Amino acid sequence: MILQVIASVFLIIAIAALFGLTPERITNDLMSLMTPNDTMRDKARNIRGNKKKHGLYRVLVNIKGALTSTGKSKQFTIVICASLALFAAGIILSILIDNLFLMPVLSVAFALIPFIYITNTLSYYEKQTKEELETALSIITTSYERCDDIVQAVRENIQYIKPPLKEVFMAFEGEATAVSSNIKRALLSLREKVDNEIFKEWVDTLIVCQDDRTLKDTLQPVVQKLADVRIVNSELSTMLASARNEYLMMVALVVGNVPLLYLLNKDWFHTLLFSTPGKAVCGICGLVILVTAMFMKKFTKPIEYKR
Repeated sequence: MILQVIASVFLIIAIAALFGLTPERITNDLMSLMTPNDTMRDKARNIRGNKKKHGLYRVLVNIKGALTSTGKSKQFTIVICASLALFAAGIILSILIDNLFLMPVLSVAFALIPFIYITNTLSYYEKQTKEELETALSIITTSYERCDDIVQAVRENIQYIKPPLKEVFMAFEGEATAVSSNIKRALLSLREKVDNEIFKEWVDTLIVCQDDRTLKDTLQPVVQKLADVRIVNSELSTMLASARNEYLMMVALVVGNVPLLYLLNKDWFHTLLFSTPGKAVCGICGLVILVTAMFMKKFTKPIEYKR
């Protein structure tokens, strides 16, 4: 069986080499498969933004956009290819242990490993960005309330802002001074460069302030929302960590029962691993762990501000 698996791996490599399947081509083909545009109606709905995208496609686009904003766009192709390779590895492992019931569980679980790693990395990056965003908006707002000129307020504080927000505000300053004197247009361009609802609300308030300077006092309450969200997440982090640890403990108990069963009763152990009903039970347990792990990650992630 091992020789057959090795032969299959070499066959897959040979097919990829024969058809010239590069990582970039595999990634583009995978994305196009999830959003086929077969008719003119689909293309028109895409242009208007009315066509509902596949859930997996939206997740991949969000990850790709986050990697692009952090200057790591090339890693998206690596993540996709690593996920496909691990998907195949899960199938091969289930064949090697002679349990086809575990094939969908292992293949999906292995395929998710690169995405879990990259989302955890991006979560840390987003946390740092939000903390820097709170500081940047606070000092810029204070200067703007004093001088009534958003371009001057940004110029005065640009040296205190850290990347990547520094490049965003530098681009705004350059557009507002060298490209066009239309501050509202520059603010609208700035609004789309940071994917944060509070930041967008802050920019919207700034745009309104260009017509009515008396509304500038409403900027600080908007900035305060960043601190409120941070405080709430800090308070919830302990509760969420406790729930996460309890879940991991239950998973460890379920998986740990397998070697424990070997010590207690070898006949039961062999029945569980080598009989068809036992393999089915292992597959069901694996599926339950996989599904509940997805829900656990979904319900224990930090909260986001929504307007």
